[in-house]
Amino acid sequence: MKAAGRSGRTRLRDRVAASDPGLLRLTAGLRTVGAIALTLGVLAAFGVDVKHLVAGAMTAMVATFAIREKEPGPQAVTLALGLPVTLASVSLSTLLASRVVVGDAFFVVLIFFAVFVRRFGDRGTALGLIGFQVYFVSLFVGAKVSGLPGLWAAVAVAFASSAVVRFAVVPATPARILRLLRQAFRARLAQLIATQIELLDAGPDAIDKTLERLRDGTARLHETALLIQSRLDEGTPDASTARLVQRRIADAEIAAERLGLLLLTARSAERADTLTLHLPGAPAPAVGHSPAPGEATEILRRDLMALRTLVLRPPAEARGTALSHLRNRLLGYRDEENLPEATAAVQDVFRGIGETARAVMGLRIALDGPQDESDDSPATARSREELDAEDAAIDAGEEAALEEEQTGLRRPTTRAAVQVAVGSSLAIVGGEFLSTQRWYWAVLTCWIVFINTASTGEILVKGYRRLLGTVLGVVAGIVLAGLVGNHTWTAFGLVLVLIFAMFYTAPLSYTLMSFFVTAMLGLLYTLLHTYSMSVLLLRVEETALGAACGIVAAALVLPIRTDRRTNELLGTVLERLTDVTEGAVDQLSGGPEADLLDTARELDQALGDLRGATQPLTHPITPLRARRDTAQYVVALLETCAYHARSLAATAELLPTHPSIAADPRLRGAVRRTVRNIEAIAARVADDDAQTEVETGPSIASLLEPDADGVPRYGRITGRVLRHLERLDEAVVGLARPLGVPVRAPQR
Repeated sequence: MKAAGRSGRTRLRDRVAASDPGLLRLTAGLRTVGAIALTLGVLAAFGVDVKHLVAGAMTAMVATFAIREKEPGPQAVTLALGLPVTLASVSLSTLLASRVVVGDAFFVVLIFFAVFVRRFGDRGTALGLIGFQVYFVSLFVGAKVSGLPGLWAAVAVAFASSAVVRFAVVPATPARILRLLRQAFRARLAQLIATQIELLDAGPDAIDKTLERLRDGTARLHETALLIQSRLDEGTPDASTARLVQRRIADAEIAAERLGLLLLTARSAERADTLTLHLPGAPAPAVGHSPAPGEATEILRRDLMALRTLVLRPPAEARGTALSHLRNRLLGYRDEENLPEATAAVQDVFRGIGETARAVMGLRIALDGPQDESDDSPATARSREELDAEDAAIDAGEEAALEEEQTGLRRPTTRAAVQVAVGSSLAIVGGEFLSTQRWYWAVLTCWIVFINTASTGEILVKGYRRLLGTVLGVVAGIVLAGLVGNHTWTAFGLVLVLIFAMFYTAPLSYTLMSFFVTAMLGLLYTLLHTYSMSVLLLRVEETALGAACGIVAAALVLPIRTDRRTNELLGTVLERLTDVTEGAVDQLSGGPEADLLDTARELDQALGDLRGATQPLTHPITPLRARRDTAQYVVALLETCAYHARSLAATAELLPTHPSIAADPRLRGAVRRTVRNIEAIAARVADDDAQTEVETGPSIASLLEPDADGVPRYGRITGRVLRHLERLDEAVVGLARPLGVPVRAPQR
């Protein structure tokens, strides 16, 4: 019974870890709700009125969510600096409330500088956000000059409560977050393998849904790998450990994705490539009979389940002959041991299981330390030796490497500050016509639609989502306000629930977040005895006005068109793709070692930025259907290119230490056409008048220089590299048509 209960708890923990990697959303929700609850408790103990309770609660919320640094020390400094900023902001807001023109002018100046200081990083962003939001809080509660001392006390209690909850009640050190992210990676890897098992048995009616889950699982695993990458520097004790974890995470991710592709190939009557994984709505591979005789299929299912067991088994339970037997059997497939009688495609799947098992073992060693070696088979021992050699190479490379300053890509903060200041000025003027008391709702919406957006199209989509969430939230607010009535603490309890839901859903859906915010505001109006149907309808009108002002400012003041931004990001993706491909093939051809994993992650980051920037083009409400389909198709092809480039980089990283991989100088010549094609597409993206064209021709394998017998021969690893190069070349040529680049057929 205890074992069953423990197993149930483990499964629940894995589900939670997979749905919320690092428990980042849960932590944000608990911290915010905890800070508000503590603030309300302290203020209630001193018998303050409802107005100050609301002000303290809203300030605690702002003081908690505004701070984004990862280390506790910088968080404490920002929190300490935020208190005087808050006191100054609420004081000026209260003093200037009766002076309409001066107050509005100061508010616009405050908004400008709140955006402008983002150039100073997370601390500047946090302090600007605190200054703006608390100014808004003062307007919301209708603070008076005579009540300033009480308001200062509520603000001070809010900041103290936020600090207590952040550092004592719900602490989240970088090392702990990284540990939770690693747990999430394992859980999502196990879920992906479970979906691959489903793929084995999926019939014609279920194949489409299974493929959709396979796409989602692959994307979720990649998302978690990127989250881990962003936390490695702060969450690991030294750079060498960070480098090792990064390498093992990348190995496991690529091996699992490749295993899914091998399964698709085995399921398909024709060759299946990564377009099946990445293209939205791509047709399922042709499904015929089982991919192998029944016995081989059963063995394949058994081994996939064994692989999933290896991923999920806790380190404390990883010893014992049963688990060792599973591990040894799977790793034996890497050395062609006991491969079942089956088609070549199915045997490739078994080899892929062996490679994934090796990646899982490397991940265990990197994350959990040395493992029990008493029951190792020769194949397992060889895999350990390879991993040890790679670890030593990583350490040596880290000692020789020079530290690089990570500046990142920053938004042009001056342009954004001017835009939001102009938009807010329009919102103030228009909001005053709608309501001289609650005009600030329009300003708040205008401010929010500019956060984390960089083009007119992004602002349009965000404004639409906020308006939709607000309309739905008004309906919910009406219902909740009617249910709560005059029960103050019931209303505060529901406010806490809605705030938790707001922060928990914020990364998932901006519409949902706006819904919970508006529903919460309905309850706050009830607490302040200012609730009415007209107030909530005014909220919708002010939101629509603020969104419209933001869109107008973005379109007319120093605009960045969506096409321009997506073209810039597309050019960056193509540049990173060239870097990864050239670097990997150069190393595989015998060239010097390079930092390919970091280069591959830069490609992933660039592709993620492009994916976000194309949302206005791919949004369901867009009337330009052909343009939407083109954007989706281009991003899907780029995801295919990125997968093959990552795989080439991972294989090249193994070259110095893997005894079965040898450099093949012929590969350098085979990739030239693909690189030229990428550069031709990049030139056309940068300049529509560029006279470039994409070249097609014989297969990549046929471009290898022949040996003495006149036939290009190569080993299994070179064959794998060539398959990745071939698929990469096909995907690059596929990019030419939607991007308007001419394709030149080979001359005969």
